[in-house]
Amino acid sequence: MKWMIFSPEIYYLLVSLWFLALSMMPRSNSRRDYFSALFLAAGGVLVCLITVKSEGLLFINAYQIDLFSQVFKVLLSLGLFLIVCLCPNFRGVSEKHHSDFYLLLFVCTLAMLLLVSSVHLLAMYVSLELSSYALYILVALRSDKDLGIEAGVKYFLIGISASAVMLFGLALLYATTQATHVDDMLRVIPAVIDQPAVIVGLLLTLSGFFFKLAVFPFHFWAPDVYQGAANQVTAYIATASKVAAIALLIRMVATAGSGAAGNYLVHALVTLAIVSMTVGNLAAIVQKDIKRLLAYSTVAHAGYLLIGILSMSPAGYGSVIFYAGALLIMKFTAFLVVVKVADDDRNIQIDELAGLHQRSPLLAMALMVSIFSLAGIPPTIGFSAKLFVFLAAMEQGYFTLVFIAMINVLISLYYYLLILKAAYLLKPGTAQPELRLSPPLKLLTAVLILAIIGLGIYPAFLLELAEAAARALV
Repeated sequence: MKWMIFSPEIYYLLVSLWFLALSMMPRSNSRRDYFSALFLAAGGVLVCLITVKSEGLLFINAYQIDLFSQVFKVLLSLGLFLIVCLCPNFRGVSEKHHSDFYLLLFVCTLAMLLLVSSVHLLAMYVSLELSSYALYILVALRSDKDLGIEAGVKYFLIGISASAVMLFGLALLYATTQATHVDDMLRVIPAVIDQPAVIVGLLLTLSGFFFKLAVFPFHFWAPDVYQGAANQVTAYIATASKVAAIALLIRMVATAGSGAAGNYLVHALVTLAIVSMTVGNLAAIVQKDIKRLLAYSTVAHAGYLLIGILSMSPAGYGSVIFYAGALLIMKFTAFLVVVKVADDDRNIQIDELAGLHQRSPLLAMALMVSIFSLAGIPPTIGFSAKLFVFLAAMEQGYFTLVFIAMINVLISLYYYLLILKAAYLLKPGTAQPELRLSPPLKLLTAVLILAIIGLGIYPAFLLELAEAAARALV
């Protein structure tokens, strides 16, 4: 009964077909669409949890089910569920397109589930493209057509360029190794690593994943797309899509990083990590739009993630998996506040957070905890995540790189504290109404706050799971 280990993918395919049918209905019903999506997204989390310990190979060994892939599937399904929780009064997309919106969300999540288990080059490429095209349309669906279509076109043009570069890299790898399966390539690469085509092919292939992760110099799309997309779509791009990119990047580096290939990759990853951290943090300092600020924050966090990946050790990969889970929680909590403050789906400036602690003490607390966590201040999960990544790098002797990263963490404190200054110290120019939260949203916000602090104080369980997933990979 091997199809049972494929049940998360089958489930999300069936859900996508359900929303495809709803999108063909003559009359739209946003309430029906929302509750359907909420219930089915919660079911997806349950299905992924049930299959988390599944193992096996499918489709002529092109699709690998192991703890590594299943942990990421749980994170992806959780990310989708959290995004749907933000959509009870969704105004970012016109009501007649709500079923299309949920269809694309579930299709994109399905593609990312396929992505994290793919161990064949073509399967990786097709899965990556399916998720990307769903995101291009999601961005362009925004009710504010001027912002949405412009951002969608920019995202599409830069995305297909990165895709073409990656495809050329895959062609070079196949031409030199005659292998399309990751395991076969692992055996062949050490013997041909001295060929320039192999090194160039690896770097070009990784470029596609760097684009998804917003690593410099593939980050130019991030601020414009974050600003142009509907707030819930931006939250999805900042959380779930980053988790999938991290998974595939870890798998590729773990494959190519063995033997002599690792030396070439380390030099490239060190450079990209330093530049991404520095550019992301310096660019974030001057931002006034909070979504653009969070976009550049994403670029900086991509640099921190590369530090763990370039360690090329089980501890390093485990720390990155932990970091992926931490980012999902931290970024979502920050975007939850953005979505509720801008409930009409407008783009808000940092100054518009003025007086938030009076309008909604709970949201202000959630914003403070998430910002502290993104900045790496103890005792939050963000501090633990950075600590584990830096320790893994120092075990491999990258002391200078960790020192540069710590300088960047100090730089990031400046713009993160600007957000808190606005929320707690600035007074609004005009009287602002109280922000009312529904009981379920209050519960979700409180759970997120407790998760960020609790997993920062007691990270052992999540870290052990991340390290077990990393051991399954290597």
